[in-house]
Amino acid sequence: MLFTSVKLHKNLDCGRITAVIALPCLHPFYILCAMEVFDERLPEKGETVVVGMSGGVDSTLTALLLQQRGCKVIGVTMSLWDGLMPELKEGKTLRASCYGPSELTNIEECRIFCREHEIEYHVIDVKKQYKNNVLEYFKNEYRAGRTPNPCIMCNRTVKFGAFLEGITDSGIDFDFFCTGHYARIVRPAEVLWNSEIKPCMIAGAADASKDQTYFLYRIPSSVLEKVRFPLAKSSKTEVFALAEKLNLAAAARKESQDFIAEEYYDVLFSDNPSTEGDIIDLDGKVLGKHRGIEHYTVGQRRGLGVSSARPLYVHSIDAAHNLVVLSENDGLNANSLIADDFVWPGGIVPDKPFRAQVKIRLASKAVSCFVEPYYSINEKFTGSAFRVTFDIPQRAVAPGQSAVLYEDGVIIGGGIIKRAES
Repeated sequence: MLFTSVKLHKNLDCGRITAVIALPCLHPFYILCAMEVFDERLPEKGETVVVGMSGGVDSTLTALLLQQRGCKVIGVTMSLWDGLMPELKEGKTLRASCYGPSELTNIEECRIFCREHEIEYHVIDVKKQYKNNVLEYFKNEYRAGRTPNPCIMCNRTVKFGAFLEGITDSGIDFDFFCTGHYARIVRPAEVLWNSEIKPCMIAGAADASKDQTYFLYRIPSSVLEKVRFPLAKSSKTEVFALAEKLNLAAAARKESQDFIAEEYYDVLFSDNPSTEGDIIDLDGKVLGKHRGIEHYTVGQRRGLGVSSARPLYVHSIDAAHNLVVLSENDGLNANSLIADDFVWPGGIVPDKPFRAQVKIRLASKAVSCFVEPYYSINEKFTGSAFRVTFDIPQRAVAPGQSAVLYEDGVIIGGGIIKRAES
């Protein structure tokens, strides 16, 4: 079962132990009660810690706090920028972004900080992996009519993937890898599902307003064994206050950071010109022309280029027929979703349906839901598929985004949304 401390009732019809809840279901299923977890310890004095640094206040303060704790700190920065984007026209400025020329400034700031505090520093080249796993993924998903989440893909394949491999390949030996993310690494008090293991899991940090767990859910438990987030119990306000008290230059740096500067979007997609097509309503009536499906996402209202007496939103995108479908706001509500490409803590797949909470995007609140395996001979899936049925209908469920499952703020699984069900 999921947790041996869960209070269960016996299902007399099937002779198995299962939870009882007033929902229409023909099969036994789990109902998750209060989850007891324990925080994994932080690095101790004398241990070697690699800190992923971006030049921002979170990672910079993380490095300094670990050094003050008595750890041997090694600063590392991943290099993503390949310099292939053309310079902007004179007079235009870019917002700070993960992928962009500002990386050179960030690396220099990290180098100066590490030199001032006698911290060993390295830059790890992951340009190729970032291009293949994040930039190409980003383009391909939009062109397929889905809404990608590049931060989730970057964390799984680059930041906690190729970056860590590059650090090891550089001959750097370490006990822990730490970053400035607002999240916690925990371990359950009891075994998961039908297994005999208690894997490392991701849980919410003290500052709920800065929760970053949604971005991290695909990181395998095996990787999390050596990952720690020292700022987990700090608020953002406290972090800034302490950084200012310690006279860190990073405290004055702007927080806003995009995946890629918006000014580069057209350049990024210029390898394959956009194809215009029809914008239609739910009845199939043509309302106008779109400039390429990669410019639209579910729930979008602005920039549609159609006139209507009532506000219209992107309801769905039909990539096969190059159509953008609009509806009024009520048409965006979904009762459930189908998702596949699931990941589970420790790789342990639940063996029965269960209750949980789900987030369908970073900015949404977790809502109660029922999760069950989904089968269809007419659809192709990546791995096993599951249906997530909401207790309360959810707005603008976007294929390509992630459905992340929680219990008591702890991630218990997640997958990629394939489609919404009304």
